[in-house]
Amino acid sequence: MPALASAGYHVVAPDLRGYGRTTGWQADYDGDLSPFRMANEVRDMIGLVAALGYSSVEAVIGHDFGSPAAAWSALIRPDIFRAVVMMSAPFAGVAPLPLGPQPGPPRPWAADPIHQELANLPRPRKHYRLYYSTREANADMQFAPQGLHDFIRGYYHFKSADVPENQPFELAGWTAADIAQMPEYYVMDLDQTMAQTVAAHMPSAAAIAANGWLPDSELAQYVTEYGRTGFQGGLQTYRVGSSGAFDAEMQIWAGRTIDVPSAFISGRQDWGNYQTPGALEAMRTRACTKMAGVYLIDGAGHWVQQEQPEQVAGLLLEFLRGVAAAR
Repeated sequence: MPALASAGYHVVAPDLRGYGRTTGWQADYDGDLSPFRMANEVRDMIGLVAALGYSSVEAVIGHDFGSPAAAWSALIRPDIFRAVVMMSAPFAGVAPLPLGPQPGPPRPWAADPIHQELANLPRPRKHYRLYYSTREANADMQFAPQGLHDFIRGYYHFKSADVPENQPFELAGWTAADIAQMPEYYVMDLDQTMAQTVAAHMPSAAAIAANGWLPDSELAQYVTEYGRTGFQGGLQTYRVGSSGAFDAEMQIWAGRTIDVPSAFISGRQDWGNYQTPGALEAMRTRACTKMAGVYLIDGAGHWVQQEQPEQVAGLLLEFLRGVAAAR
């Protein structure tokens, strides 16, 4: 943010609905999921731009769950969000309308046979997104046996380039055997919580002391906020996706592409680039019609903007200047 601001941009980083200090949601597993649907996330972004006194912005940039939120913002309202950068979560695009007679309503993601196939593996597994949709997930993490501080430290470490085993590759397809090749933070052991999963990969005291991209002074902010709110607000977005409850609403934009200048930035050691087989290529070739580039930064895992901030800032400035020059 300081690098972009120094270049003359007004930079705003909001907490999405469900996180931090943003209101308009309740941390209730049995509560209304509709505030967390993607169309409402886009509406929030439009409202924020208007509240700041603008009718459009140079770009919307999003990391992790912010990546689809940014992508959908640019797809739905290209007049407001005039460029987009997605980070660490490829946007595979919007499926076209299925033409002809249909056998019935589409199957929600939670009903995908892949889940039973994972459970039936010799080493029984489960997908983290399905686990994040369970009632127990919030308490498992907020009240982790190792404490919230060590849980978040372990989680950030496990998904970073600091772990030599994070050497991702394109998976052959969406089968249990294929996706079970991913680390346990994506395809978990069936009988493990996420807190138990990351506890087995806790960094050493020396590694923590040497960590320059997430010192304890910054980690404390995460611990404070998640200790105050819990994780359920963030987990609701997983439940929206796994339930399929709002999939029909998104068919309003069936077949639409992102037609504003776009780019994708991620860590080369980030398994998130490949967790959905084919998504990276679909984004590059079909979902975005003005893709400026796909940039995988070496020495970064999932937290690319923290692990390699100078390179990310440089790529963002290069992209934004290129967009401005082309107008």
